[in-house]
Amino acid sequence: TCGAQVEGRFCAKCGTPVDAAVSPSPAAGTGAPAATASGGLSANAASALAYVLGFITGILFLVLSPYNQMRDVRFHAFQSIFLSVAWVAFWIVINIVAVALGAITWMLATLVGLLSMLVGLGFLVLWIYLIVKAYQGQKVVLPVIGPLAEKQA
Repeated sequence: TCGAQVEGRFCAKCGTPVDAAVSPSPAAGTGAPAATASGGLSANAASALAYVLGFITGILFLVLSPYNQMRDVRFHAFQSIFLSVAWVAFWIVINIVAVALGAITWMLATLVGLLSMLVGLGFLVLWIYLIVKAYQGQKVVLPVIGPLAEKQA
């Protein structure tokens, strides 16, 4: 209002707040997803981060606004939660089986332990793959939990 050149959110001369709608977005017209007005994450970054800590970040992005309003972010958050629950359930079952087989013979328990490590490596590769694809804006629907996540989103 005072006519001074403004850089940032407030005028350095008179202290008047500058409306965020007046300043053009750096992604305007480029087709790239713009960050939120408050300097938040893009939808792709939020989708990728929903997988990082499993159900913790999944729940976090379902609670935080404006991400809980974005359908893609909600899908990835729900899929992250369901994948984490599946991994924990698998881990519990495989450990119970390993202990039970360990009572019979140590060779069977060792075989189950090696199988568990192989499946764990597969989960790690899948987890990294989902993070990368979500960051690229691609939607990977996992066989059983993907449709459940789509219904929830």
